Amino acid sequence: MDFLRTPDERFAELPDFPYEPRYAEVTGGARMAYVEAGPADGPPVLLLHGEPSWSFLYRHVIAVLAEAGCRAVAPDLVGFGRSDKPSRPEDHTYARHVEWVRSLAFDALGLDGVTVVGQDWGGLIGLRLVAEHPDRFARVVAANTGLPTGDIPMPEVWHRFREAVEKAPVLDIARFVQSGCVTELSEPVRRAYDAPFPSEEFKAGPRAMPGLVPITPGDPASPANRAAWETLINLGLPFLVAFSDRDPITGGMAPILKKSMRGAAGLDHPVIAGAGHFLQEDAGRELGEAVAAFVHKTPAG
Repeated sequence: MDFLRTPDERFAELPDFPYEPRYAEVTGGARMAYVEAGPADGPPVLLLHGEPSWSFLYRHVIAVLAEAGCRAVAPDLVGFGRSDKPSRPEDHTYARHVEWVRSLAFDALGLDGVTVVGQDWGGLIGLRLVAEHPDRFARVVAANTGLPTGDIPMPEVWHRFREAVEKAPVLDIARFVQSGCVTELSEPVRRAYDAPFPSEEFKAGPRAMPGLVPITPGDPASPANRAAWETLINLGLPFLVAFSDRDPITGGMAPILKKSMRGAAGLDHPVIAGAGHFLQEDAGRELGEAVAAFVHKTPAG
């Protein structure tokens, strides 16, 4: 496949994001970007973003985790942020995104004993990785996410979002992020979310991702996600459900995860108050503090 690469100058003067980008080649030849903070020998926390954001979303979470002695690692999914961007929407598949993150986390970075934090598509990818490579993980944090199989209908608000992405002649990335936040984004922050995408040809990833979510039982990704559910519910890894209180898209998944996951039993699951779908943006420090406390108080699974 052909890749596009966003010019570095697009990422100048990012607010509250002083982290130097690092890069690694992953399966298929794509270059993935990531940032790190905190001690190299600290417990690794893998922070996975979703649609249509990038690692910038985790900037406040990263700062808290680093202060708490964790090694925070925040990649940009292929097609997003500073990572290479396949030029065609059809180059994006659910399986490829799982493999790209696996390749970065394990082949390139050699992470082990990982606490994964997944929000939006970060959870769809991260939960698959946990199910398929449980020996590499210590803990799981699900934050405004799920693992759809297509057997249960998605909420109407999600279908409206998918339709808006598919039909928009110009995909306004910052506007979509703003629509998932309770707080008002400043102009510098809005520019940071737009930065990875100089023109429409760079937006194949954001265009493709809503269409990759399994919404019918026969979706290509449904069998793998069903298998992942069967593994996860019996796995017993400490599983924290850290949802916000104002997310109409994924909010209904919180009680299901708490009830279904054996590793969620007996934990004090925080509700991040005053935050929307992008809880990292609305309440990043609060989410970071919840994750740091979970890492330090919970024995590795």
